[in-house]
Amino acid sequence: MMKWLIVLTALVAFSECLHRIPLIKGKTARQDLQEKGLWDKYRKMYPYNPMAKFVAGSESMTNDADLAYYGVVSIGTPPQSFTVIFDTGSSNLWVPSVYCSSEACENHNQFNPQQSSTFKWGDQSLSIQYGTGSMTGYLGSDTVEVGGISVANQVFGLSQSEAPFMASMTADGILGLAFQSLASDDVVPVFYNMISQNLVPQPLFSVYLSGNSQQGSEVVFGGIDNSHFTGSLTWIPLSSASYWEINMDSVTINGQTVACSGGCQAIIDTGTSQIVGPTSDINNINSWVGATTNQYGEGIVNCQNVQSMPDITFTLNGNSFTVPSSAYVSQSSYGCSTGFGQGGSMALWILGDVFIREYYVAFDVSNQQIGLAKNV
Repeated sequence: MMKWLIVLTALVAFSECLHRIPLIKGKTARQDLQEKGLWDKYRKMYPYNPMAKFVAGSESMTNDADLAYYGVVSIGTPPQSFTVIFDTGSSNLWVPSVYCSSEACENHNQFNPQQSSTFKWGDQSLSIQYGTGSMTGYLGSDTVEVGGISVANQVFGLSQSEAPFMASMTADGILGLAFQSLASDDVVPVFYNMISQNLVPQPLFSVYLSGNSQQGSEVVFGGIDNSHFTGSLTWIPLSSASYWEINMDSVTINGQTVACSGGCQAIIDTGTSQIVGPTSDINNINSWVGATTNQYGEGIVNCQNVQSMPDITFTLNGNSFTVPSSAYVSQSSYGCSTGFGQGGSMALWILGDVFIREYYVAFDVSNQQIGLAKNV
């Protein structure tokens, strides 16, 4: 009896070590712009370029109008709060500042260094290229609080100007969770500092995105929450330790290879809403599932056909991960479309939120591997 009591106590203690950041599933920029009747004008002005952030030499984001998951962090003493996208496809933390006069800053929370007793200016400027513009600013350091974890002397960006498309996004800023090799100005990412300051029990974090519900999604720093998935995690080694990049063997429908023939590379990215691949492959998948590609590269389907559309299987390092039509088709008052994005001619795939809503992901920094398991 005593032995079981000790085990139980240890498990309770360990579960308390998991630092959870609830993610709010909020309104997307697309929904906001559609409601205002501005969506068509907006997407002509700022075409979606999902591969922009993965071009060598630029640490970029793009105008992803379908990002929906945000978490709250605070910076400074006393704390100033910001909603951020937890982005495994980039490595810097930045938020708007009071020194920014762009429209995107005026309608978001702005950090004021003069109101924080722990803030220190850095001696470098910061510039992050976007698919449709850029964010420029300054570097400073301060205490950053994430899910009950207080990270001391975290270097972050204070924006001075922001690309116009940011004005339509819900989030104030970005918290990057990729590797330091990607960070602009070689800034040490937030999670690296959590590890070096001994603030997390294990050097890994995990992400759970709930399907249709507004609540329940979360990032867990320092561990894994087994209640979010069935079975055990399948561990896949990274093929590159800059992005969370792995080997993908093929994409199949009913046993037929429809994309990634002969193998390709895929990045698991919470900061991309869709599953993105080379344009020719994406068009082929849309054709196989019965979607018509419109002028913006979106696969449009009849909402009444969704239940009869086929599953799509992504084989990663010899392991099959299947995504059903209920996961890859989204429905709005404007109709139904597939969650596949055209990535141009780059032979690279991004498994974004459409994939992560189906599979729990553990990001293991020290062993450079990704764990995947079917979401509950």
